[in-house]
Amino acid sequence: MPQPNMQQMMKQVQKMQADMMKAQESLKEDKLEASAGGGMIKVVITGDLVLQSIEIDPDAVDPEDVEMLQDMVMAAINEALRQAMELQASSTGVGGMDPASALDALGGLGSLGGAPGGGGLPGGAPPNRAARRKQR
Repeated sequence: MPQPNMQQMMKQVQKMQADMMKAQESLKEDKLEASAGGGMIKVVITGDLVLQSIEIDPDAVDPEDVEMLQDMVMAAINEALRQAMELQASSTGVGGMDPASALDALGGLGSLGGAPGGGGLPGGAPPNRAARRKQR
């Protein structure tokens, strides 16, 4: 079995790192808006998870029910965070990445750390939990 070209793999890893850094930099400029309470609370967050602004409609402020206002603010912020994390995952390509898949994308590492032919664990079991779950 041919050995992987380590120099070529290192170039690919460096390119992936550069692409990731570029994607992370561009996230700083992406702004996401989320709202709660029918638009009474609006939150703006950047793709790199920096809270930019919170707008609260004066009609949302009820001194008798501060807890509801707190809940709406929290809901809007959590939605904005969810959107930003989703954007990060799609921009950087790291959302739910399986490390074994990443190695395969780099040309694989042959039988390093496992039985010849890749199998991973004795009996041909996949080498990690994610791969074992896929088989089920």
